[in-house]
Amino acid sequence: MAIDLVIFDCDGVLVDSEVISCQAHADVLSQCGYPITADQVFDRFLGRSARQARLEIEAELGRSLPDDFNALLQDQLFEAFEADLQAIDGIAPALDGIDVPVCVASSGSHRRMGVSLGATKLYQRFAPHIFSSSQVENGKPAPDLFLFAAAQMRAEPARCVVVEDSVAGVKGAVAAGMTVLGFCGGSHCRDDHAATLQAAGASLTFDDMSQLPALLGCVRAKMAPIAGFSADQPISEP
Repeated sequence: MAIDLVIFDCDGVLVDSEVISCQAHADVLSQCGYPITADQVFDRFLGRSARQARLEIEAELGRSLPDDFNALLQDQLFEAFEADLQAIDGIAPALDGIDVPVCVASSGSHRRMGVSLGATKLYQRFAPHIFSSSQVENGKPAPDLFLFAAAQMRAEPARCVVVEDSVAGVKGAVAAGMTVLGFCGGSHCRDDHAATLQAAGASLTFDDMSQLPALLGCVRAKMAPIAGFSADQPISEP
């Protein structure tokens, strides 16, 4: 399989932000009269856009969230990003080892990605090829964002590889006809995360970003999907 493009999700794949993000969402939603824990945010909304989450919550409440909800959330989230956000271990050398074009396709806003990728010194590795669900009609798990990113990068969807950490993202990439590598190395990932992503359609899973260039070699050699592959099995260059 020739690879035209590698598409990265942002949160949980490039930056280790999901624990921070889920806690910020839980805190602000609870303050706004919708009691919820960070674990519940993780289970319900990981990988989905803030717009989708807000519509679902407002439907349950039977009322709108406060007008300043987005501002409150951004303030809390960005303050936490500036203080605590780290890049995923090994992402910089992994990017150095990839010899095809790369881009970002995230449910987050451009402003959020500007802050998170900027804080971790990754923004210039991808700019201007950074795409947000705000640019398409339907966010993940719909395929729209991945197809939009491929079109912008002039890549054939069937020759794109997506690196995702969420069920919504995996399902969206599969629906777009792309090969998906499920990443399970973020601090938010639970023991069953690999199995969950494989059940959603990931061709294989891994938890060490340094493995990524070798895994792309496996895809090129038509070794994916690899039945039963998990991150505790060694990967060698084909």
